[in-house]
Amino acid sequence: MTERKGGRGTLWIAYEYLAMAAGLGFLALICLLWLPFALILHPLLPRRHGQRLGRFAIMAGFRAYLGFLTVCCACRFELSALDGLRHEGPLIVVANHPSLLDAVMILSRLPNAVCVMKAALMDNILFGAAARLARYIRNDVPVNLILDAREELRQGAQLLIFPEGTRTSTFPVNRFLPTAAVIAGRTGAPLQALCIAFSSPYLGKNAPLFARPNLPLDISIRRGRRFPAQKDAGDLTAQLEQFFRAELGTSGASTATGATAS
Repeated sequence: MTERKGGRGTLWIAYEYLAMAAGLGFLALICLLWLPFALILHPLLPRRHGQRLGRFAIMAGFRAYLGFLTVCCACRFELSALDGLRHEGPLIVVANHPSLLDAVMILSRLPNAVCVMKAALMDNILFGAAARLARYIRNDVPVNLILDAREELRQGAQLLIFPEGTRTSTFPVNRFLPTAAVIAGRTGAPLQALCIAFSSPYLGKNAPLFARPNLPLDISIRRGRRFPAQKDAGDLTAQLEQFFRAELGTSGASTATGATAS
């Protein structure tokens, strides 16, 4: 008889560890395969062509990664709410940030999205070259961040920002930073809220990178309210945070993602 641990068979637990290792390994492989091309093409291609190719490659690579997780790692994604956004012109897309998978899921569906990234990730050997080719925006110099974001929105891109600034550590959301609201006030672009929910915690702020996932893993993204730009960044930031707290607190997403990983 198969030994049970916490109501789960040992074979299934072994599969969860294997799925975790395979998923992370496949993502690393995708990044390594694209790395030399991104390094070479960045200085060679004109900015416009480089960013278009870079964003398409990231979208395609992340779609392949999510497909691998679906087929091989018992993950189920409901991302159809994102599909209509690609045709809606310049937007500031704001989402809660429970997991490292959040940007992967959103960028896999939006071909002209530009991500505001931590400077450390932009300098990372695995992700940095691809992000630089796609002309993603560093977050370490606020003035440059706002100017670059304004230019991208003028050119029709969709800006992805996580207002918490880092993955959620205090659920349902951390305190919001005003960056997204400031950019909206300077550009007039509306903010589109996206609510992300996980059935169990994985790759969260308080979980080790190699923590065993609790499979099957169900992840969904739903479209929330669209906020018009306002000159008062403080008030708009407060409205955003209040919306996410209300939505995630009543949907059960905070409970699912806030648990301690196995």
